Amino acid sequence: MAGEPQSDCLFCKIVSGDIPATIVRESGTTVAFRDINPQAPTHVLVIPKVHYPDAASLAAAEPQIAADVLTEAGAVAADEKIDSTGYRVIFNTGSGAGQTVFHAHAHVLGGRGLQWPPG
Repeated sequence: MAGEPQSDCLFCKIVSGDIPATIVRESGTTVAFRDINPQAPTHVLVIPKVHYPDAASLAAAEPQIAADVLTEAGAVAADEKIDSTGYRVIFNTGSGAGQTVFHAHAHVLGGRGLQWPPG
């Protein structure tokens, strides 16, 4: 059921504490942790504690939690001191866009020049 933890979801297991992660922030509705395969000097994932397969389904079902993910992404950027130099927040949706874990999540990337378009 949407919103409920999924036993086969890596990110649900991080939320529950069953799988360790380097957590940098946590709120009542979100968890932010370092990506294990960083694509920039700063690469942090911000996830909702509830399970939805992608950002669109999260936003449709729980818009306040989707807003919380974005708020926390900004807080991560400030904590990581990339807010003044520039950063990117990315939601990959679907395997064709590079989504590999089907639990909504935002990538916060910064700490180096980021090319556009990202390609």
